[in-house]
Amino acid sequence: MAQMVDLRFILRVTATSLYEAVAQGLAALRKNEWVEGIEERFGTVKVPVAEVRVEHQVKIADFMKWLERPSRTPREVSQRHRIREILGMSVSR
Repeated sequence: MAQMVDLRFILRVTATSLYEAVAQGLAALRKNEWVEGIEERFGTVKVPVAEVRVEHQVKIADFMKWLERPSRTPREVSQRHRIREILGMSVSR
């Protein structure tokens, strides 16, 4: 795999949470062959929030750890379920 230096993609999504925005962005990128080979452990997603001018950076590895962690509340169950659906992952009931 060739080394990628400071490679950036800009996508606009509408989401109800930070991690849902990350999931939608990753799902959109994964649909393109030219994005193959981007390693999760090195990637970072920057999420600016338009309405309140906030920007978040989420390490993809941290996002994936959060997604695999057991949910503690009904809200977390719902969030993780929605995000797994966005990413095309199996969703346990």
